[in-house]
Amino acid sequence: MTDTPPPTQVPPGIQKLLNRFSTLSREMATQALVQYAHKLPPLPERFLALDPEQHRVHECLTPVALFSEVQDGKMYFYADVPQGAPTIRALLAMLFGALNGEPPQTTLAIPPDFVRQVMSKIGLGTREVGLNAMVERLKRAAREAAARDS
Repeated sequence: MTDTPPPTQVPPGIQKLLNRFSTLSREMATQALVQYAHKLPPLPERFLALDPEQHRVHECLTPVALFSEVQDGKMYFYADVPQGAPTIRALLAMLFGALNGEPPQTTLAIPPDFVRQVMSKIGLGTREVGLNAMVERLKRAAREAAARDS
């Protein structure tokens, strides 16, 4: 008998996104991404004074800075993303909608192939590295938050 931990269950908000994108055609997936891109809220003023270089996702060709905070054991994520980067804005808006207000474990349970599953129909090209780096940055913030709480 091994002490293998049980597989992590995909959080409901993330699973809902995966289910939705799995059923969409390429055209519909593209339209959904455009809609999500408009939902990314502006960066709250309290983060504007921070050095964006310390929060930059360097693996991404687009200048993206990710910020996180924990309130009452719940994670909240924010991003500074140019308006001209709709794919990145869409991915982050989707993730933030599913993760904000949830415990760090929710972020840690994002499947490793999340980006590929959501974006497969529209083609990723060179974007997959940067998009996956953003997901990993969110997970790193969640690991740090979980470690502080334990």
